[in-house]
Amino acid sequence: MGFKMNKLKSIFVLTLLIALSGCFPSNDLEKQEVLLQGKTMGTTYNIKVVVGSESQVDMKQMHQGIDDLLVQLNQEMSTYIKDSELSLFNQSKDLSPVKVSAGLDRVITEAIRLGQLSEGKLDITVGPLVNLWGFGPDFRPETSPSEQLLESTRQRVGLDKLVLKNGTLNKLIPDLYVDLSTIAKGYGVDIVAEYIEQQGIENYLVEIGGEMRLKGFKHTGELWHVAIEKPVTTERAVQQVIVPKDNAVATSGDYRNYYEVDGQRFSHIIDPATGKPINHKLVSVTVIHPSSMTADGLSTAMMVMGEEKALAFAEQNNLAAYFIVKTDNGFVEQSTVKFIPYLK
Repeated sequence: MGFKMNKLKSIFVLTLLIALSGCFPSNDLEKQEVLLQGKTMGTTYNIKVVVGSESQVDMKQMHQGIDDLLVQLNQEMSTYIKDSELSLFNQSKDLSPVKVSAGLDRVITEAIRLGQLSEGKLDITVGPLVNLWGFGPDFRPETSPSEQLLESTRQRVGLDKLVLKNGTLNKLIPDLYVDLSTIAKGYGVDIVAEYIEQQGIENYLVEIGGEMRLKGFKHTGELWHVAIEKPVTTERAVQQVIVPKDNAVATSGDYRNYYEVDGQRFSHIIDPATGKPINHKLVSVTVIHPSSMTADGLSTAMMVMGEEKALAFAEQNNLAAYFIVKTDNGFVEQSTVKFIPYLK
């Protein structure tokens, strides 16, 4: 039960002993950090909540509530559960509108918005092309797909073939396939964070498969710190430490999920415009945004764009974005003006 991990997530939390000026009031220092862990969407989740000694929150009950939310998300959006809401939609050849759940409506609405904003670079219908290049459940091709096969597959892809209106969803071609793996984990983070806040908890870190959302302070009174990973396959090392404050963080990269044939490198990230794996020097994009779902989708869209277009897009849309570009002399970091305040 889960989602295909076709998008590399390369953020991990560091326990950094760095004292910051922002702390809890001096009379409220009896805080404890509770860790809740589990599995969902083909990956793991790690949640840290900070509560005071006077807290009435039942942690066991809250943990169960989180699991229930994530089970429901899977049942709505997984492409691996054959009777999930999304799987049944994908399997159907019917072009009639069908009523969708509030969760599916929320995620597809945002996916379509980001798809239009990015001029098609984020496309939740791109699955057939991902499979064609060997990054889906199908076997890896022995040779690159022919131009004819690429073109025929591209005919089955496109947000213009998907219609969401008044809580109903329909496809304009029978074999349209929707895959929400570029945005659903971010949505999962958001709904868990919203649920935690409903329990009266204001200091937390929620992480699912590398996507995260943070609020408030650690139990020590320090702000949460997050490390962006160095984009190399040989080690797990830190490229940059950030302090996102009350925001979500998502990173997309292509430096681990790829294969090589005859010296040519094939990324798992497909450009819907060409139908082919991306081929540029941008290796990692990190986005800070109030919504993890939005940050998730935006980081993927900008990875598809490449370094110059992605930076221009981020500046034009006033996004907090950080880029790592591979050059002949190593890695070069770039960021938008809005990202700079979050750098440690």
